[in-house]
Amino acid sequence: MGRDLTALFDPKSVAVLGASDDPAKYGHAVAAQALRAPDRRPVHLVNRRGGTVLGRTAATSLTEIGEPVDLVVISVPGPGFEAAVDDALTCGARAIVGITAGFAETGAAGLARQRAVADRVQAAGAVLVGPNCLGIADNTTELYLASDSFAPGGIALLSQSGNLALELQLRCAPHGLGFSRFVSLGNQADVTLVDLVEDCARHDDTRAIAVYAEDFGEGRAFAEAAAAAGKPVVLLTAGRGSASARSAQSHTGALTTSADVVAAACRDAGVELVATPREMVVVLAALAGARRSAGRRTAVFTDGGGHGVIAADAAEAAALSVPEFGPDTQARLKSVLWEQSAVGNPVDLAGMGEQNPRSYADTVGGLMASEEVDAVLMTGYFGGYAAAGSGLGGGGMALAEGEREAAHEIVAHRTSTGKPLVVQSMYPQSPTCRTLSAAGIPVFDATEDAARALAALTTEERLDRPGVAALPPAADPLRDPGYHGVRALLTEAGVPFPPAREISTEAELLAAAEEFNGPYVLKALHVLHKSDAGGVALRLDGTEQLLDAYRTMHARLGAPSYSVEAMADLSDGLELIVGVNRDPRFGPVAMVGLGGVLTETLRDVAFSLAPVPASRAVHLLWSLRSSALLGGVRGRPAVDVAAAADVIARITDVAAAHPEIAELEVNPLLVRPDGVLALDSRAVLG
Repeated sequence: MGRDLTALFDPKSVAVLGASDDPAKYGHAVAAQALRAPDRRPVHLVNRRGGTVLGRTAATSLTEIGEPVDLVVISVPGPGFEAAVDDALTCGARAIVGITAGFAETGAAGLARQRAVADRVQAAGAVLVGPNCLGIADNTTELYLASDSFAPGGIALLSQSGNLALELQLRCAPHGLGFSRFVSLGNQADVTLVDLVEDCARHDDTRAIAVYAEDFGEGRAFAEAAAAAGKPVVLLTAGRGSASARSAQSHTGALTTSADVVAAACRDAGVELVATPREMVVVLAALAGARRSAGRRTAVFTDGGGHGVIAADAAEAAALSVPEFGPDTQARLKSVLWEQSAVGNPVDLAGMGEQNPRSYADTVGGLMASEEVDAVLMTGYFGGYAAAGSGLGGGGMALAEGEREAAHEIVAHRTSTGKPLVVQSMYPQSPTCRTLSAAGIPVFDATEDAARALAALTTEERLDRPGVAALPPAADPLRDPGYHGVRALLTEAGVPFPPAREISTEAELLAAAEEFNGPYVLKALHVLHKSDAGGVALRLDGTEQLLDAYRTMHARLGAPSYSVEAMADLSDGLELIVGVNRDPRFGPVAMVGLGGVLTETLRDVAFSLAPVPASRAVHLLWSLRSSALLGGVRGRPAVDVAAAADVIARITDVAAAHPEIAELEVNPLLVRPDGVLALDSRAVLG
C-alpha cells in the first residue's frame, strides 16, 4: 500500500515556523497561503520574535502553541533547522515540510546532516518533505503551503523546480487544466518521488501525475510505481544526454546513455516521456479527454491543402500513420462533400466549409464511422467563422451559427464512436473551439502539438508494454570474469556456444584441435575489443593454419592465453549484439541491436529494463531500423527470431541475477534460419 501520507496532505492542524511579515522572506508567502483556508483546520504562525504576522498573533515557539501540531512547515535559517525539527517532533508533528536549504545540495557535510535529520524523523514515525523544497499544496483538502496558488483540477504535479511548476500552471490554464496537488520534491531526504507517485495513484481526485525530476533516486522503483499507478504519468526530466559510463569496457556500456535508460524505463512502464514544459502540457491536455485509440491509423481532415499536408507530415513524424483510404471510406466521404473535395487522406473540404460549415461535422462523422480510421486530426480554419462573428455581416452571422451547430455535432460524433479527435485551429480560443474543449476534445494552435497529443492517445504500443519485470533473486557471485568463465555462466543458463578450449601453449593448442573438427577460430584473451586489436583469426582450415595463426598472433600481442573454437557457419546468418549495462538508478538495462564489428558505427540498437521476457525481446528486435533483415532480403532466408528472443531472455536473466556484473555482453550473437549461436561474450565486474 505504500507509506501513509495522510498527515502530509490532510493534516488536522498546521504550523508555519518562520512565518514573517517581510515579503522578501519565504515564510511570508507560505504563511499568507496557509491562511487562505483558516476554517478548514487550525493554522498557527510561529516567529521567534513573537508579535503579529499578517495580522495574527504569532507564537514564539512551537511549544508555546500549547497543543499538538500535525504538520509543521520549517522556513528558518540553516543552522537552526535540526533544532526546529526536534521541536516539531516533540510537539507531536507527524509531517514536516522542510523549506530550509543547505543540506545534500552543498556537499558531503550537508548530506551527513540531512541523513541525520531524516533518521530522527523516521524514528519518530513522521514523514519529511525536503529539505530544500518550496512547499506543498492540496486543493482537495484546502491545504496551501507553497508560495503560489494552483488552480484546482485533476493533475498532481511533483516537481524539483519551482519556476517550472509555475510555467506549467500558466501553460495549463488555456486548456482548462488544474491541479489536485503540488509537491516540491526538494532533496527527497525522506519522502521520495516513488512515495508520492504511489500516494497520488491512490488519490481519487488525481487523474494524471505530472513529474519534473532531475534526480530519480531509486529509478527502477519509480518505473514500477508508475507502471502500477493505473493512471497517466507524464515525465519531464533533464540531463539525459550524458554517457552513463564514460569508461565503459564494452560496446554496451559505451552505447548506453542516461537518455536511453530513462526512455527504456518510460516505455516499459507506460510513462509519457516529454522534452519540454510545452510538450508536457500538450500531453496532459490530450490525456485529460480520456479517449484512447486502438491503433495509429490517422485521418487528417482540413479545409486547406497546406494545413493538410503539414498535418500529415507532423502526424507521421509523431509515429502515426496516414494511410490512403479504400473505396468504401472514400465513397462515404464523397456522399457528404462536393466534387472538388479530396477524400484520399488527407481529406480536404476545398472551400466547402465557406458554403456549409456543417460539412465539418458531416466529414468528422464519416471519418469516425470508418473502420479504416483509429483517430482524427482536424486542422485549419475551424473556429474562424465564430471568431469573426458579426464582422462578416449577415452572411458571416449565418456562417458563425452554422459553425456553432457543427461544433455540437462534432462533439456528438466523438461521443458516440469513442475514437479520439484532436483539433488544430488558427482560432483556438474562439467560441466554437471552446465548445470542443469543454467536451474534452483537445484544441491546439500548433499542428505539431496536435500530432503529439494524438500520439499520446494511441494505445497500440501500450498493449505490447510488459511493465517492469521483477528482478530475480541474486545468484552466487561470478568468480571467474574471464572469457571462459563468462561462457560457462551463460552456457549453464542455456545460451548455446560453439565448442571451445582455453590454451596457453602450442601443445595445448594441438590437443584442443583434436577435440573437435575445424575450421577453427583463434582468439587472444584478456585483450579489449579483440577484433580491433587483430586478436581474432577466422576460418583456419586445419592444424597447420591454426598453429601458424597462433605463433603470429602471440608474437604480436603476447596475450597470456587464447581460445581455440569451432568456426560457426556464418552463411545466411545475421549478427546481433545483446548486452546489459547496470545503471546506478534503474538497475540492469538491456541493449539489443545489430552486432559484429560495426556495432558502434551503425548504432542500430534498442533498450529495455532487464530482465527482458522473450515476448518483449521479439518487439525489440522488430523495432530496429534494420529489422527487415530478420525477415530475409535479396534472396536471403528469414532468421529464427523466436530462438533469438529466447536467448536474449536468458542472457538478460543472467545479468539481472548478478548485481556484481556491471556490463555483460554477447557480441556477436549469430542468428540463422535454424537457430542461434553466441560467438563471443564479455563481462565487466562493478
